[in-house]
Amino acid sequence: MSKFDPYEHLNVVLNQDGSITRLLDFPTTQATGDQHHLPGQAVVSKDITLNEEKKTWMRLYRPSKLPSNDKSIAKLPIIVYLHTGGWIHFSVASTLIHESCNQLCSEVPSIVVALDYGLAPENKLPSQYHDTVEAVLWIKNQALDRVNGEKWLREYGDFSRCYLYGVSCGGNIAFNSALKLLDNKLEPLRINGVILNQPLFGGKMRTKSEMRLATDPYFPLPVIDVLWDFALPKGTDRDHRFCNPMMNEPYKDKIKKLGRCLVIGFGGDPLVDRQQEFVQMLVKQGVMVEARFDDVGFHGIEVVDSRRAAAIINFVKEFV
Repeated sequence: MSKFDPYEHLNVVLNQDGSITRLLDFPTTQATGDQHHLPGQAVVSKDITLNEEKKTWMRLYRPSKLPSNDKSIAKLPIIVYLHTGGWIHFSVASTLIHESCNQLCSEVPSIVVALDYGLAPENKLPSQYHDTVEAVLWIKNQALDRVNGEKWLREYGDFSRCYLYGVSCGGNIAFNSALKLLDNKLEPLRINGVILNQPLFGGKMRTKSEMRLATDPYFPLPVIDVLWDFALPKGTDRDHRFCNPMMNEPYKDKIKKLGRCLVIGFGGDPLVDRQQEFVQMLVKQGVMVEARFDDVGFHGIEVVDSRRAAAIINFVKEFV
């Protein structure tokens, strides 16, 4: 491990000003645009600016086949999607993320609002939480604006069934943003649940799974440590509450108000012990938790295993 270079593993170069140069150029996919569906196209999508100054934006997805305007037909849940990428990689335009959102939208089915939050280290935590709160408040405003509100949300979205869904670092963002949103008046919007798929949490004290899987080929411990260095505010360490929810004593009362949570994890993930401790902490606080842990599998397995990807979608479908 002494010769292992986490920057090389991540395909980044650390610059003197604290930013990084990303050496990988991930393939991207454009949104379809606000058009009628093409033959064989299950989902349509479009891009919307959230905050021009911060350069944050969202990609909205809706099934191409929608129920008529018959009021008796149930509207679709709204899922705020927070992508993976270790804080530093990917955009919602990245083909990998775009296809995940297409699948989620089509198979749940739902209106998906995928947030392109600011990446670290250029944007340190809690910047990503603020971006998420801003996105949720934007959705709320669409419900209130009967004239100019976003049509896909107003006509097809159920504002009383809004969910935060985060994958890996996105799971961390979903949890911490859900706590922040408790301070906001969201009516008529309602956060009906928080979905944490292999959430990225940490801490200074190593867990057994971290030690056992320290040299994991995909997500080794030195890489996880560097990602936290990139994401955490300057002068803090991995026991900061943004990283380690077990250190969240002042927030325990808030956690009680979280509502429903779905937590998904795999036994071959170095983070699995932390995720299971996190579930136990939620249960102690009286949160309604569905925990879906599989002994077999590793962090990000759904990217390479379509059966696992389908299983995760089914967990989400049952939850919403």
